[in-house]
Amino acid sequence: QVHMVESGGGLAQAGGSLRLSCTVSGSIGGINVMAWYRQAPGKQRELVAAMSSSGDTNYGDSVKGRFTISRDTAKNTVYLQMNSLKPEDTAVYYCNAELRRDMTPRFFPYWGQGTQVTVSS
Repeated sequence: QVHMVESGGGLAQAGGSLRLSCTVSGSIGGINVMAWYRQAPGKQRELVAAMSSSGDTNYGDSVKGRFTISRDTAKNTVYLQMNSLKPEDTAVYYCNAELRRDMTPRFFPYWGQGTQVTVSS
């Protein structure tokens, strides 16, 4: 079994900050990329930020310079620091991990349950 627990969502005012975290636990053999996606009502899910196991990062254009992804490999945890929040950042944020189960060779994507972020103007 693999468990992904997200936390840190909530309500913030425009210009404010929030920090999301996502911890992966269970019978894990290895984790490659950990990422955050978001989905606003009526829109497709989009990449917010991603970090590889080697530390390479990739950000969506709309969050560059405002959001920072980080990762604690020992704790199998990924964080998303969100600063200078805007109302258009309002969405459900999903954690994603590309991982392989213990004693298996292949990597598959796993998703968290999502956490709501609401930014008021």
